[in-house]
Amino acid sequence: MSTGKKSEESVILVSYPKIIFMWPAWLIAIAGAIFLTFVGAQGNTAVVITWTFLVVLSINLVVLGFDFPRTTSLTLFFIGVALVLGGALLVVYFPNVLPSFEGWLTSLEPRANATFYWMISIVFGLIYCGVAINRRFDYWEVRPNELLHHHGILSDLERFPSPHLRIEKEINDIFEYMLMGAGRLILQPSGERKAIVLDNVLWISKKEKEITKLLGALQVQVREQSNG
Repeated sequence: MSTGKKSEESVILVSYPKIIFMWPAWLIAIAGAIFLTFVGAQGNTAVVITWTFLVVLSINLVVLGFDFPRTTSLTLFFIGVALVLGGALLVVYFPNVLPSFEGWLTSLEPRANATFYWMISIVFGLIYCGVAINRRFDYWEVRPNELLHHHGILSDLERFPSPHLRIEKEINDIFEYMLMGAGRLILQPSGERKAIVLDNVLWISKKEKEITKLLGALQVQVREQSNG
């Protein structure tokens, strides 16, 4: 969007839709499509790839459907440990359970061909292209003396004062933060009663540091001018 001197004097903020966190499932679909097209489905290869895709897709959908703050993530970790230990004790005291479960699991053979994975990959690709295009028409720009909201095809512009801008960073989902460093950024311009809430800002910690550095340099400059 901005290059050269302008990029050094401003910070670009974009609020993305949650679909961007589906990139692991997209990559698995692309890998499966390429492998099955050029190598082929030998033996149980198609079943293994399909299981991998289903597991990654399921995890992605859970991340999309629920928020996992730090406390919830810690609780889930202990629940997972408890389930593993419980499963181990179940195998020790009831050894016949595992073969029965294994037999039932191996009887499931989900299988998808290369065409399926190509179609999934194309759909995801089109959605991400739409997200990239929309990014060009709806974003925020923090400058040393003002906060700009660029939106609309005709580049409509809203201006807010950036001096004394208050910034709050929230990590609402630890898994979204792990995937793309995403979080919520709350901006409170001076004199504005309503805060500006930007969800799913990527690499939010880096953006926060850049804004703090930018506005901190402005405050130092203002103080030097007032002292002079």
